[in-house]
Amino acid sequence: MAHVVVLGAGLGGTLQAYELKETLSKDDKITVISNKSYFQFTPSNPWAGVGWRKKGDITVELAPVMSRRGIEFICDGAKRLHPDENKIELESGRFVSYDYLVIATGPEFAFDEIQGFGPDGHTHSVCSIEHAAESGDKWDDFCANPGPIVVGAVQGASCFGPAYEYAMTIDTDLRKRGIKHKVPMTFVTSEPYIGHLGLGGVGDTKGLLESLMRDRDIEWITNAKVDKFDPDKVFVTEFDEDGNEKKKHEIPFKYSMMLPAFRGIPAVRDIEGLVNPRGFIITDEFQRNPKYPNIYAIGVCIAIAPPKATPVPTGVPKTGFMIESMVTATAHNLPRVIAGGEPFEKPTWNALCLADFGNRGAAFLAMPQNPPRNLNWASQGRWVHWAKLAFEWYFMRKVRTGISEPIYEKMIMRMLRITKLKA
Repeated sequence: MAHVVVLGAGLGGTLQAYELKETLSKDDKITVISNKSYFQFTPSNPWAGVGWRKKGDITVELAPVMSRRGIEFICDGAKRLHPDENKIELESGRFVSYDYLVIATGPEFAFDEIQGFGPDGHTHSVCSIEHAAESGDKWDDFCANPGPIVVGAVQGASCFGPAYEYAMTIDTDLRKRGIKHKVPMTFVTSEPYIGHLGLGGVGDTKGLLESLMRDRDIEWITNAKVDKFDPDKVFVTEFDEDGNEKKKHEIPFKYSMMLPAFRGIPAVRDIEGLVNPRGFIITDEFQRNPKYPNIYAIGVCIAIAPPKATPVPTGVPKTGFMIESMVTATAHNLPRVIAGGEPFEKPTWNALCLADFGNRGAAFLAMPQNPPRNLNWASQGRWVHWAKLAFEWYFMRKVRTGISEPIYEKMIMRMLRITKLKA
């Protein structure tokens, strides 16, 4: 009998436990450890940031559903991983031993790297449901006494889609309230151009998103490094394409949400051979750590080098489609390894993003994620809004019931047929 521990219970960790339950032997044991008692559907956080979703709408308590699936669930934070001893030290003082470990913790949000940044500073956040719910609670107060808004992503950020989503969603909400004319908005990003997305663009995302922002009267600054936040303004240095300082900006705001850079969680940070200097887990083509081959990692916590350096540092996003391919590959590799074989399944690392803009949206599909690609496509329309609603419904149902049938591949094939594209 093997004991497999999944550390983290977000989109990747929860689905990983469900798929392992299907692929492992009945004699094998699965334990999930999370510092939260609930699963949260992170892609819906921009909606929560304007009060369109409440915490209860996009969270599921995990102990009951894990128990029904025969999976042990421990609600406790990880204090320190001891990979040489095959143990996890928890915040409560408890130690959990494992034969195999799948790290799916997601990142730590590096708000502290910029003065005045984050929910404890002068800006809002949609990085977690807790942050987004707090932002949503304060949104009505802002709308009662509106002013300038700054939205975007700071240097080192790797997740840009939610910044565009939030900017467009609050624009839609302001127009519904009839107060957009009172709210000048500026989009500030470390990307070298609008629509770069940490991926070098996908299809014509540059033209598509620039057009959308012009239509919505949103100004932008790219190649931007945020120096600090004051209570009512952000200080930004803009660089040129060669990385030379171009211009200083002081942008006033009454409401701001910018995405931070990520780093690995403290429990794994500085473990030689396991993580890179930012604390992200090093993995091979099978999602396995080279130094500790009984440790696998999936999702946002893994290390992926940017395909090309940018004047202001940007990271590489890990989309839901990409994460699910990591989950499935790991679920098929572990039983083979436990039986004495070698891993053989490799994740596809294709990128599918559905970015909702409040009443319509944009879809990006990159196969594979980094260029050169076999498929490089972007589109927009009201159908994207409805598609993201469908994804939310599907994943919430999937977590509640434990049904783990993949859906991304089916949706892509359907989307390709609709748009008459050839993969």
